[in-house]
Amino acid sequence: MTRVKRGYIARRRRTKIRLFASTFRGAHSRLTRTITQQKMKALVSSHRDRGRKKRDFRRLWITRINAVTRENDLSYSYSRLIHDLYKRQVLLNRKILAQIAISNKNCLYIISNKIIK
Repeated sequence: MTRVKRGYIARRRRTKIRLFASTFRGAHSRLTRTITQQKMKALVSSHRDRGRKKRDFRRLWITRINAVTRENDLSYSYSRLIHDLYKRQVLLNRKILAQIAISNKNCLYIISNKIIK
């Protein structure tokens, strides 16, 4: 039987995978099998953590808004503020409210006072 030379296709595929894993440490950046395993693990983690990042930022915004609304007077809380915003149909999302709460507390007080009355 004649000898078959494989060509460059497999090498090109492996170098493409190695470029992805070039920043990994040890065998995870050198051995093809471990590179593919680490690549799958990294892609799964990045997919999962994109959703987790959205969740974490939403929690941060809620915490900031709640802290500023409770500073004003003890009877008013985050949940009542959001409920009143929806009742009055004020279209401000939590991200914008958190930015207002950090940069300009008086503006948030004005918004909450307008909503209450």
